[in-house]
Amino acid sequence: MLTTGKIIEYLDNGKFICGFITELQQKRAHLFNQNRREVKLPISRIIHCSLSTHSVDTDREQLVRLLQETNSTRNALMEKIDLAEIWELICEEKNDSFDPSFLAELVFGEEASDDIVSAFLRSVFLNKVYFKYKEGKIKVHTAEQVEALQREATREKEKQELIAKGADILRRLNEDDRVDMLDARDIQSCLNIVQDYYLIGSEAPFAAIAKQMLNDAGLSKTHDGYHILVQSGIWRENENIPLLRSGLPSSFSLPAIQQAETVLQSSVAELFKDSARVDLTTLSPLTIDGITTLDFDDALTIEERPEGYLVGIHISDVANYVKPGDALFQEAMNRGTSIYFPESQIPMLPRHLSQGICSLIQGETRATMSFMILLSKDAEILKVRIHPSIIRVARRLTYEEADNLIGTDTELSVLAALSRKLRSSRIEAGALLLPFPDVNIHIDSHGKVHVSLGATDTPARTLIAEMMILANQEAARYVSDRMAPGLFRSQEPPKQHLVHGEDNDLFINTRQRKQLSRGDLLTIAKRHSGLGVNQYTTVTSPIRRLLDLVMQHQLHSLVRRQEPSFTEEMCKDFTSIITRTLARANAVKQQRHRYWLLVYLKDREGQFLDALVIESGPKRVMLLLKDILFDFDLPTPGGSKPEPGTLVKIKVIKSDPLDNLVRFGWN
Repeated sequence: MLTTGKIIEYLDNGKFICGFITELQQKRAHLFNQNRREVKLPISRIIHCSLSTHSVDTDREQLVRLLQETNSTRNALMEKIDLAEIWELICEEKNDSFDPSFLAELVFGEEASDDIVSAFLRSVFLNKVYFKYKEGKIKVHTAEQVEALQREATREKEKQELIAKGADILRRLNEDDRVDMLDARDIQSCLNIVQDYYLIGSEAPFAAIAKQMLNDAGLSKTHDGYHILVQSGIWRENENIPLLRSGLPSSFSLPAIQQAETVLQSSVAELFKDSARVDLTTLSPLTIDGITTLDFDDALTIEERPEGYLVGIHISDVANYVKPGDALFQEAMNRGTSIYFPESQIPMLPRHLSQGICSLIQGETRATMSFMILLSKDAEILKVRIHPSIIRVARRLTYEEADNLIGTDTELSVLAALSRKLRSSRIEAGALLLPFPDVNIHIDSHGKVHVSLGATDTPARTLIAEMMILANQEAARYVSDRMAPGLFRSQEPPKQHLVHGEDNDLFINTRQRKQLSRGDLLTIAKRHSGLGVNQYTTVTSPIRRLLDLVMQHQLHSLVRRQEPSFTEEMCKDFTSIITRTLARANAVKQQRHRYWLLVYLKDREGQFLDALVIESGPKRVMLLLKDILFDFDLPTPGGSKPEPGTLVKIKVIKSDPLDNLVRFGWN
């Protein structure tokens, strides 16, 4: 019975505490405990109350000694208790609920004193395998419950051992303290747990273990896991975390690799045996690409004819090697596109295909899909023929080389003139060019980031862009005219027209881009307002885009007068797959692009940079860093608002790439 002067016990953070009741209320007891603390405790939390009573006038120091001695005595008695032995004695009894004093007497073979009962209760709370304390009674677990709890206890013990071992490994790795003395498998297992936790947080299989290991090792900061993985060599400095988190595949399956090896054994002679494939090896195609390009998927030819010019746009015939249902096609579906990062790339197809047999390498005989388009001297489309073909590239040019040759090279001069006329026709039809510089990011051998802007509207780049648009619109027309399903890109007119004609103004073009309607991927052809064409698809990059590969297959079947490779329903499935994979790939690419720009800005903390004012509102100002095309906003400064279109100086206050954080301030 609870009264003042009683010694009671309660649990605090999993530990038994002895207390002395100094005052008793209806639902609470006022205590003085073994730690010299005054406590107001809900009566429901009291686990054991002594039979003996002490004077409430007892000196406080005497009380402390009494409570501490009582606690020590009871802890010592616990060592004599074997709960498994007691459980064996009574587990077969019909009764599954006992008074604590009865079981305590069984253990000690003597009348149950306060200390003996308390020691038994403490043992039950410490080892929950055999018994459970509930409402003043001891519940006996069944054999099945004991077995399950023993398994759980074993798992918990293993977990704590794993945490202790992992924390020791992490501590040593962090301090570079004789790691070579540790088991390599233990190190790898520990780092795998930390890696999963850093990438997916609480969703990781061993998130709680990882968190505890890191904390116990003194690595409790947000990115300590990242740094330990870099330090241990699991990750590189500046590891591509968005890619790892995305789940995008970065290696190819064994069946895909085996199929690629088989494709590499393909004989050129087989191409010439295909009766539908036209031999164009007498022509002299040229390629124009970036200086570092290794996967060439398009080449051009030009022939003068009485009516005008026969332009050949020759696209690598990837569909000849990668067919629906096979392992390589499945890999392409999983990826959707090749992804290019400043430091690396994730190809849609294995490199020995994309940079080998499917690449239009100078001097090599290759399978292609050729768009032979007869243009008038004013670049009007007179006739179009599309057929599988065989070519051999005669010249490989970079954009810079082509720009230098356009004025003197006859083929390039004619192609450039036709491309300008094609562009003018599209502009008259409502196309919005909106040239925007390429942001080129280069990481040197010392890890320093360099950013430069590259023009996208040079004569050579315009030439290639217009010829690819021409081939793509004709591919869309060919499929659409035959009432076959396909994958077509379309775009509604912009919400507002700010640009008319060829405007190269960065400010206006940035504003106009914000007014563009969202592009759609449909199974029927509709107008593409941004390009100024009535139907559009993409077939010119089958090495690096699933959409282009799918449409190349569709073209193959139609050109060969066969049933379409893909039905309407299959095309709808492709739109879903492509939309999903492209969204994921683009998100990773944008995050990685931003990461490197933040690394670049980190080196410029405290410096002032030029920013273009895009919009200036009453509360926020939208800005664009002129040299790296990085957009952000700031609160509108006090005083006069900056005018849209003007340049202002902005201070880089802080940039943290790992936290994806950057702060700017006004001059």
